[in-house]
Amino acid sequence: MDFALTEDQLELQEMVREFVEKEITPFAGEMDRNNEAMPGLMDKAADMGLLNLIVPEEYGGPGLDSVAVATIYEELGKGCAGIATSIAANALASYPILLSGTEEQKKTHCDLLNEGGLAAFALTEPNAGSDAGGVATKAVKDGDNYILNGTKAFITNAGVADTFLIFANTRKTGGIRGLTAFIVPKGTPGFKVGKKEDKMGIRPSYTCELILQDVVVPASSRVGREGEGFRIAMNTLDSARPFVGAVSVGLAQAALDIAVKYSKERKQFGQPIASFQMIQAMVADMAIKVETARLLVQKVCWMRDQGMNFTKEAAMAKCYAADVAMQVTTDAVQIMGGYGYSREYPVEKMMRDAKIMQIYEGTNQIQRLVIANKILY
Repeated sequence: MDFALTEDQLELQEMVREFVEKEITPFAGEMDRNNEAMPGLMDKAADMGLLNLIVPEEYGGPGLDSVAVATIYEELGKGCAGIATSIAANALASYPILLSGTEEQKKTHCDLLNEGGLAAFALTEPNAGSDAGGVATKAVKDGDNYILNGTKAFITNAGVADTFLIFANTRKTGGIRGLTAFIVPKGTPGFKVGKKEDKMGIRPSYTCELILQDVVVPASSRVGREGEGFRIAMNTLDSARPFVGAVSVGLAQAALDIAVKYSKERKQFGQPIASFQMIQAMVADMAIKVETARLLVQKVCWMRDQGMNFTKEAAMAKCYAADVAMQVTTDAVQIMGGYGYSREYPVEKMMRDAKIMQIYEGTNQIQRLVIANKILY
């Protein structure tokens, strides 16, 4: 058992930390207010190699292990969970192709990411969230093509992505047995981006609906076989959930750091509030939760790198770390009192950002069902 990061991992961590401190943290509040990323930020992220983190070496990427990727996402989470979400969406949209795509699909997709492109994963619909079998978007075979019709909702990167991984149903009766994945490039006729969501948190990330009206894609754009979409989606979410946990850990750590600094400076009754045992107990509990979440994320990433089955642990890491992010950011606001509730300090933004961690990529209630299913059956 070795909990130390390697020299390469530490170097990556420091490099990303410097980037976050220079390019993200100082502008997090402004991006939150403007509901968009700073102009040029994603180009800078691409130059840093942050948009192709999971691309294997054989396809021109860095070939990073999961622990290294999680370490990077934790640093991004410290700066802004919204920007971290946009960057992580590239990985989410890539796993289906890397896990089940053809060699040509893998090469084309990885080349796009290596060149700084953005991708989007489109499973959720207005009436299909946790119930993937409820996907109503249809894909009808027409010779060597498929015709797609439907609407997707709450899709990260939808307004800025160059390529989309769209899940549609190839069975007339619907259900998970007909779920099928397709690659749909931006600009395909009949495919357009709908309204941009005005969200509670992670506001710098683009979250929009997608509208597909008689969108024609070649059969070569299908990822895997017809009806394999549910398996592909579940395997994808297994791989991505630890990274949601990593962003959650970074978010919680940043809130804890701010609360600790404030407690040492803020004086009441003639002394810093850090000297009060009630504050000390809160800080201790916050630190315990953050460290526990970090260790759980690191363990599941290690398991993935060893080729072990990690479905249960991925659900645990995502669920626990997301709950910790919500608890720790809430406690940070509490420690800072009225200032914590004010936009003068960033913890209120962090508290708003934390809530989505318990919702996207499988709600924490769904995570608990996954965990229970693996234990009981």
